[in-house]
This record gives sequence, C-alpha cells and structure tokens, in this order.
Amino acid sequence: MKLVAPAALLAAVLTAGCGYRAAGRADLMPKHVRTIAVPAFKNLTTRYQLTERLPSAIGREFLSRTRYQVVSQPEAADAVLEGTVERYNAWPTIFDPATGRASAVQISVILSVALRERATGQILFARNHFEVRERYEISAVDQKSYFEESETALERLSRDVARSVVSAVLERF
Repeated sequence: MKLVAPAALLAAVLTAGCGYRAAGRADLMPKHVRTIAVPAFKNLTTRYQLTERLPSAIGREFLSRTRYQVVSQPEAADAVLEGTVERYNAWPTIFDPATGRASAVQISVILSVALRERATGQILFARNHFEVRERYEISAVDQKSYFEESETALERLSRDVARSVVSAVLERF
C-alpha cells in the first residue's frame, strides 16, 4: 500500500508534460496572416437575413477568440473568408394535438465557406456543404398570443455557425 501512492504520484508527474492539450487551441494559419475580411455571403436561398447575420457573427467570433483583426474591405485583408448559403429549410417537428398547429420547428442551413489568401489566391481552408441545425418552439396557444421565434433561432444558428467555422479554420478540419 505504501508503494502505490508514490507510484501513482510518479506516473502523474511523468504524464503531465506528455504534449496533450485541450482541443480548440490550435492555430494552423500561416503566421503572416494578421487580418481577415468576411464580406457578405452569396445567397442561393430566399432567406435574405442569413447573408447579413452569418458574416457578422463570424467576424465577432474571430475577434473574440483569435489574434486576427477583422477588416471590412477585402482589399485590406491578408485573407478573405467567402461563403455561400446554399440551402435553407424549415419544417415542423412537433404538432400541438389540440390545435393541429406546429409547436416546434427545425431549421437547417447548408453553406460552403472558403478562406483564401488574398495576395496569392491560395485556399487556406474550405468546407463545402456544411450543415447546421437549430430547433425552436412556437409559443402559441391562440392567435393573439403568437410569438414568432424564427428570428431568435436564426441568431442562435448564426452564433453556432460562427463558432464551428472559426474552430474549423483554426484547426483546418
């Protein structure tokens, strides 16, 4: 019993510096990239708000989590993150049995993003057909108390996309 504690302590000390670290900390971008522009995304859907919300959310995420400056003009950036919203779908997932109306909706957005070095045109990161989903509830018992939550759900979805895209860009996967 007396040998177990020192052996466990020795094993803990030896494995403490083994090179493991928390995920999400890697930055595999070239060192000369210091500024990133995130212009409005192309939109292949009828949902126009996404092309405004997604770049804004991604820019905020880059500013809050990374060392990069986000600039508004692509000509002034070292790298440009371009995107296309390819599909937007929304469908009811739960129905209220009393009214027959939808009480929960699932949103699915499919987009493609690519980070390109502005000077050379080299693609630093690309992900095609990237899908993000968000679910929201429709809080309506009757027509007078109906509250539309799709805008709030789109805002949450934009933040989720931003977190996922920035993490993927930094870690290149």
